[in-house]
Amino acid sequence: MIEAAMIWNEPNNKSHWDPELDPDWRLFAEMAMLAGQAIRAENASLTRVLGGISPIDPAFIVNMKGRGVLDHVDAVAVHGFPLDWNLWRIDEWPQKIEEIRAVTELPIWVSEVGVSSFGAEEVQAWGLERTAQLLAGRAPRLHWYSLFDLPQAWGATTRHKEAEGSSYYRHFHMGLIRADGTPKQALDVFARHAHIFGLMQWFRFEDPRLDDAVAWMKRLGVRRLRTGLSWADSFRPGADLFFDRMMQALADFEVTVTFAFTPEHRGLAPHHTSPPVAPEEFAEFCARMVRRYAGSVRLTPEVSPPAPARVS
Repeated sequence: MIEAAMIWNEPNNKSHWDPELDPDWRLFAEMAMLAGQAIRAENASLTRVLGGISPIDPAFIVNMKGRGVLDHVDAVAVHGFPLDWNLWRIDEWPQKIEEIRAVTELPIWVSEVGVSSFGAEEVQAWGLERTAQLLAGRAPRLHWYSLFDLPQAWGATTRHKEAEGSSYYRHFHMGLIRADGTPKQALDVFARHAHIFGLMQWFRFEDPRLDDAVAWMKRLGVRRLRTGLSWADSFRPGADLFFDRMMQALADFEVTVTFAFTPEHRGLAPHHTSPPVAPEEFAEFCARMVRRYAGSVRLTPEVSPPAPARVS
């Protein structure tokens, strides 16, 4: 069910990793290496991807390389939202890819790119079309964020709050489909480019949108999906039952699973962005999920893992 395992989400963004607890990312690097080793030991054929960085910062990749993390992944990933949050223009996308390519020979995935419809649906539709023009053929994987709008009642996992103006509210308008289930203008644009893009869609624990998401993705001709299995959620009663249902529902797609989110009771601080008290516990979670949903594939002298996909 899984084609790739992503280790964390936006590790250089304080919405997802606490820089006060780990200012030089030493603890993150230790955790990521253990996770990479555990995934490889469990399934040697699975592509391991360093969690998509946001902002796109070559210095962070250099840091990870210096700490040995890149020796335990097969690709790195970037996230970009130039029409909503980033301080660069949409036409700079090729330059941003090249900035990362200058510091690593690993394949570079674009595991999240999107445009909100907060200001106008026409902006989102134009942004999707322009993004397709700029990124087609530049990365082995392109994942559009996202299929569904985030319901406002759920809240956004971000450092941005209402006091920062539209920065916070844009989080709720990134979907191709509104929270009430009706399509936006950009949905037709995406359908024309579904051969280029996969989708990125988070599913909450016991998410009621799961079946609708599968139906929409099949209707759109989507082949690839990036989603997440939450370490924090794994401690909820019934977690494995929901994980099983979700992964079975997604069995027809090529799925990149993101492993992230520290359980409050296992962090140095009681927050999902905290480094864990015992990083090997995160690695064990990754291995268990790989074993459950990708199966075990061991290396032998006659069998080597496939080379990571590269753009031809």
